[in-house]
Amino acid sequence: MRVLIVGNGGHALVVADILACAEGMAPLGHVEKDAGSGSVAQSGLPLHGGIASLGTVPHDAVVVAIGDNRTRMAVADSLADEGEVLASAIHPSAVIARDAVIGAGCVVCAGVVVNPGCSIGRNVILNTGCTVDHHCRIGDHAHIAPGVNLAGGVSVGRGAFVGIGACAIPGVTIGEWAVVGAGAAVVRDVPSGRSVVGVPARERT
Repeated sequence: MRVLIVGNGGHALVVADILACAEGMAPLGHVEKDAGSGSVAQSGLPLHGGIASLGTVPHDAVVVAIGDNRTRMAVADSLADEGEVLASAIHPSAVIARDAVIGAGCVVCAGVVVNPGCSIGRNVILNTGCTVDHHCRIGDHAHIAPGVNLAGGVSVGRGAFVGIGACAIPGVTIGEWAVVGAGAAVVRDVPSGRSVVGVPARERT
């Protein structure tokens, strides 16, 4: 599959590496907002220009490689509306249960574990070394940062961000567009749109 990467930051560099490692994927280069063509991206792949230039580069699918959840959502939704196919970039070292569902346009980085009964929405980032235990539900456009550990039955809402090294006990819910700080321990539900930090995690004041 010939894949164009939308973005040229650090996350796009990771995505380029995943695609280079993944069987059946051929990364063609990058496009990004307002970029000029003919340059070389951080990954060493060609930088083809702005997003508007997608139509000039023959390809089969795109991966939106933008870390910020709201920006990634807006770009992915816009491209899908235009008929672009959103591919998932899954590192070959990731361990994904046979019955786990991975939505379109996800990025699953090195060392990720997704256990049985899980459902991962569209355009989600499962970042390096995070673990998602049995029967978790992760909503569209969420980002689970490196080293996060989600216990069984955790629900993460649409657009939520769970920061590096955080953990969540079994069965808690992290609401839509909530933010869990780095290293936090989520032991009770986090309401939508709220930010929590600390051990145990408490709402910021």
